[in-house]
Amino acid sequence: MTILMPYIRAFAVGGLLCLIGQVLIDYTRLTPARILTSYVVAGVILGALGLYEPFARWAGAGATVPLTGFGYAIARGIREAVGERGLMGIFSGGFTAASAGLGAAVIAGLAVSLLCRPKDKDQ
Repeated sequence: MTILMPYIRAFAVGGLLCLIGQVLIDYTRLTPARILTSYVVAGVILGALGLYEPFARWAGAGATVPLTGFGYAIARGIREAVGERGLMGIFSGGFTAASAGLGAAVIAGLAVSLLCRPKDKDQ
């Protein structure tokens, strides 16, 4: 059972974050873009306050894979870069910390755009 607990926690936390997003979509007038942006900003704020790191250690991929984890990675990268490079780290730290995820998203988007044909919604 000890081997399964990290997977169960990650699934439960990731599912809860998705559930919150779906409830916001269904029961508020917030657009999905605003909800996604809010998740990233929440991750940045919680990461800057030092609250997201213990949560991410406990929840594993359930907290680091969703958009809140992306915001947390940006905040952590900026904090580390400021410690190493001073004030200039504000401008480079977020890009360095999130470069793997951004690169993967760009490559996946390119691959899908080359392999799939766009269609109109009416068809």
